[in-house]
Amino acid sequence: MAANKAKQRPAKLSVYLYIPNLVGYLRVLLNCIAFSNKTLFSLLYFFSFCCDAVDGWCARKFNQVSTFGAVLDMVTDRVSTACLLVILSQIYKPSLVFLSLLALDIASHWLQMYSTFLSGKTSHKDVKDSTSWLCRLYYGNRMLMGYCCVSCEVLYIILLLIAKKQTEDLMNVVVESLTQISPLSILLTLNIFGWLIKQIINVIQMKTAADVCVLYDIEKHHKA
Repeated sequence: MAANKAKQRPAKLSVYLYIPNLVGYLRVLLNCIAFSNKTLFSLLYFFSFCCDAVDGWCARKFNQVSTFGAVLDMVTDRVSTACLLVILSQIYKPSLVFLSLLALDIASHWLQMYSTFLSGKTSHKDVKDSTSWLCRLYYGNRMLMGYCCVSCEVLYIILLLIAKKQTEDLMNVVVESLTQISPLSILLTLNIFGWLIKQIINVIQMKTAADVCVLYDIEKHHKA
């Protein structure tokens, strides 16, 4: 019986070579090249972002869901966004805006992932018991979540592409772009709205995840 179970258990190397994980490696590679050309970088960055949906689909399609794949996906997302935010912090002033967004993004998702493991859940998107109705709505509606995530990334890419020089004033660039009657102003408006919802979710997610960690400590102390 033990021998049969050992045969059915996937080898360590095979997990690394799961199709969704291979897509994850491709995303990492795409994010490591073309930094010298912002147009090419933007195209490859957005393609890498689109691959985020592909690896999830592959994981479900080929029954290759893995903890390593989930962590790889999360780390790739966070590092990719962090790199773009750091680049924007060097282009626009005040740079603290983008560095604060970077800190919020990492802190929120790290706390959410950690609280997920403490709760014994298999996915950080499982928020059915969350005290926040907005978080439940966000993670329960794929279209809303997709819109907000795409809005964030597209907004950052647009800001990268429309920058004409170093140390641009962020507010001046955004206001000037929004006041022009053009497809860009409409796109910016739609993306800013989705971006704002995503930042609100990040703040709520960070608070609710921190509450889970605190309650875990309280229960642990009570049992002791």
